[in-house]
Amino acid sequence: MANTNLQFKTNYAVSSKIEPFYKGGKVQMSKDEKYIFCTCETRVNVLEISTGKIVHSVEHDDQEDITSFALSCDDELLVTASRALLLKQWDWRQAQCTRSWKAIHTVPVASMTFDSTSTLLATGGCDGTIKLWDVVKQYCTHNLKGSSGVVHLVQFHPDISRLQLFSSSLDCGIRLWDLRSSQCMCVLQSHYSAVTSLSFSSDGGTMVSSGRDKICTVWDLKTRKPKRTVPVYEAAEGVVLLPENKDFSQIGVKSNELHFITAGSKGVLRVWNASTARCVHTQTLTSTLDLVSEGEEERDDDPRSLIQLLYLPTSSRLATVSAEHNILLYQLPELTTQQQFVGYNDEVLDVKFLGKGDSHIVVATNSCQLKVFELLTNSCQILYGHTDTVLSLDVFKKGSHFASCAKDRSVRVWHIDSDSGQVRCVAQGFSHTNAVGSISCSRMKASFIVSGSQDCTVKVWDLPADLSTAETGIHQLMARSTEKAHDKDVNSVAVSPNDKLLASGSQDRTAKLWSLVGEGNLGLLGVFRGHRRGIWAVCFSPVDQVLATSSADGTTKLWSLQDFSCLKTFEGHDASVLKVIFVSRGTQLLTSGSDGLVKLWTIKTNECVKTLDAHQDKVWGLHASRKDDKMVTGSADSNVTVWVDVTEVELAEEQAKQEDQILKQQELSNLLHEKKYLKALGLAISLDQPHTVLTVIKAIRQAEDRLELLEKTVLKLRQDQKESLLRYCVAWNTNARNCLDAQAILQVLLTHLPPEELLQYQGARTHLEGLIPYTERHMQRIGRLLQASMFLNYMWQKMRVAGAPSSMSQDEEMDTTPLAKTQPFFTTDKGKRRGSAEEREDDEEDSDSEQEDLNCSTEEQEEDHEVSIANKASRNRESNKINVRHHSESEESSEDEEMQDEKNEIKMVKRLSVSSPPLCQTLAS
Repeated sequence: MANTNLQFKTNYAVSSKIEPFYKGGKVQMSKDEKYIFCTCETRVNVLEISTGKIVHSVEHDDQEDITSFALSCDDELLVTASRALLLKQWDWRQAQCTRSWKAIHTVPVASMTFDSTSTLLATGGCDGTIKLWDVVKQYCTHNLKGSSGVVHLVQFHPDISRLQLFSSSLDCGIRLWDLRSSQCMCVLQSHYSAVTSLSFSSDGGTMVSSGRDKICTVWDLKTRKPKRTVPVYEAAEGVVLLPENKDFSQIGVKSNELHFITAGSKGVLRVWNASTARCVHTQTLTSTLDLVSEGEEERDDDPRSLIQLLYLPTSSRLATVSAEHNILLYQLPELTTQQQFVGYNDEVLDVKFLGKGDSHIVVATNSCQLKVFELLTNSCQILYGHTDTVLSLDVFKKGSHFASCAKDRSVRVWHIDSDSGQVRCVAQGFSHTNAVGSISCSRMKASFIVSGSQDCTVKVWDLPADLSTAETGIHQLMARSTEKAHDKDVNSVAVSPNDKLLASGSQDRTAKLWSLVGEGNLGLLGVFRGHRRGIWAVCFSPVDQVLATSSADGTTKLWSLQDFSCLKTFEGHDASVLKVIFVSRGTQLLTSGSDGLVKLWTIKTNECVKTLDAHQDKVWGLHASRKDDKMVTGSADSNVTVWVDVTEVELAEEQAKQEDQILKQQELSNLLHEKKYLKALGLAISLDQPHTVLTVIKAIRQAEDRLELLEKTVLKLRQDQKESLLRYCVAWNTNARNCLDAQAILQVLLTHLPPEELLQYQGARTHLEGLIPYTERHMQRIGRLLQASMFLNYMWQKMRVAGAPSSMSQDEEMDTTPLAKTQPFFTTDKGKRRGSAEEREDDEEDSDSEQEDLNCSTEEQEEDHEVSIANKASRNRESNKINVRHHSESEESSEDEEMQDEKNEIKMVKRLSVSSPPLCQTLAS
């Protein structure tokens, strides 16, 4: 095949992700205007405005959807309410719940807000009640009743000294509550539809309300009467009073009279004079927006409609939230778009790198809009033009132009400005009779595009030469050639690297090769047959005369362009293979499937070298950058993932890591040899290898003065090293072989460190809880061993052997020296027993060399003592394992030693059966 001296790719790592972070509901900005707080089902996500990335996320343990949340005015407290009727207070920077309490509401909380002092929290429920909470003293202060239906709006008066709360519910009135008396002072009646927002003047004497009844009302809060009703001719979802003593002449503010801005169903911001009730300025949208014409009827579900409007006083900006879950930031006074974040993408159908240095990506989602993301900030442009779902994308060689096709039967060409990053439509064509499902751009230069449609045809569109220089207007494209290419839908088309050939893949299970040379119709060169189901993608090799196809039969095939034969088949996906591209200069393939996997194949060896599992659904989009150093994938799970080729970096890092490990292991060995235990222990902990650390601990515990040395070494460690040591002890303590080492470390830590310091260690509570059950188990095991050894000692002292003098006291000691394996189990001296204690001591010292065989005479043993011993052995044989080795190692026996003890017990019973038949029979009974 192609150049095989290249370094094959072996792995890709996730560089960044564009994933859903907002799926509707309330949006709030932090006071420092650095973060956006928004809900996404069971989570509240915190988006950093400067980078567009999710930096924090809090989620309820009960996995219930969050119905409302509020951020305190000092940015310190975040309170959330879920469908489980629980309120949770969060340290959102640490994503930790600091307090949880019952909401008392009988149904979920619909709205909530903090007062300006961040001490009072108001919650409005779907049960028509409002409750106020003192979040400092942690109790409910007010229970306000009287609203009808869901309380969807609660807001404190900005002047906290007034102690007033405003609320609105389904009766469309605005209730004013006096918090001193807990009474409703009045109901402000003006709207006959839902009140959506309130805005107060700087002096607190005037308030403006907006409603879905297409009016805004200016209220005098002193008289509690409406001063002016302003018809805004759209369902107003948000209203903001412009601050006084600022120059807003660029947006029509020519006097010092009260002005306000509205946002609503028409999707544009408008400035109104409150005194004259006239619109003085309407926001001008970019040319890529397909505006609603004057005669077109407004739709209630228009995706361009705005559902929230926020004022950011520090930076003098406005933030709007659209019905499509997009968050836009506008700079005042020009009302120019500054940033735009897409909170939720539907299914991603295609994705491509774009711009100079692949700085942007263009994404086709399950909508008629295209989204262009700047990878550095995640800021997004939304491109309007298509009127139905965009299905496919392709980019020209230089990356400054790209083409799109959609279900609206059209194709469009777009241009991105290399300096500003702004994208605009420069050409469009209409002549297909059904949805256009695939598109491909010329490879040499931007001279033509090819489209494939569900009408079974393939069209070639010539592009004008001045396409990149056109500043205004949209070129109308005409198809140069049209060919009925297949019997079913054309799913994919691809242009060869030299612009002379065209490949098409169809639902009819065939791929075809066409000639693009000449001005006439397409010329059919051959047909590729072999797939058992429809073909989803076709792709030319960049260096060889080879075509790759992927199919719904789960296979990818390589075909020769010379004789149209199948060269290789790659099998590995469990379902349809949706995309295939060449990488590594044609020596490797990347495939993506409906199983959510992306696979990297080496063509020469015909093997899959890497499987990437980053998506949960079909991976429709797959594209490699022009430098071949990264790729991007888009999936039906709404996620877009950018991957970086880490093969060379990974190999270098792995090699450096291995070399470093070898050096550190050698150094550790030297330190242990030199008995520099403190340095050795610190080095072992830095390797993060618990077994290596345990080796050092064992070495310390085998040295002289081991207790003092262990204590001295452990206490000199840094806090982070002690944290690691505590974590290792949890693992060691689970094994009976290593539990004594773990307990020795714990003894040092618990004895010399105060509990307050220990609890500050990372995960200390979890580690200590994990130590308790295994420690109890070890104590029980040692307790059983002690009981067994005490019983055996008792049995030795009480047992009478044959030939013993009757005058022998029961309290006299007997020789307990371990017996040789070749001797019978019971032995005694055949000669005259020594009566004095000194003689017995001499006998014990010489017992290893002077023991003689004795037979236990059952006839001379007392009958009652024999039965007593037999009963004792019978009771304990089931619960305790008798240890017949009388030395101190019985306390440290492992599980293997316990098994050996069982065997010794069996041997004891067998020997008893030989030497003492009556006793053996009693034991058996």
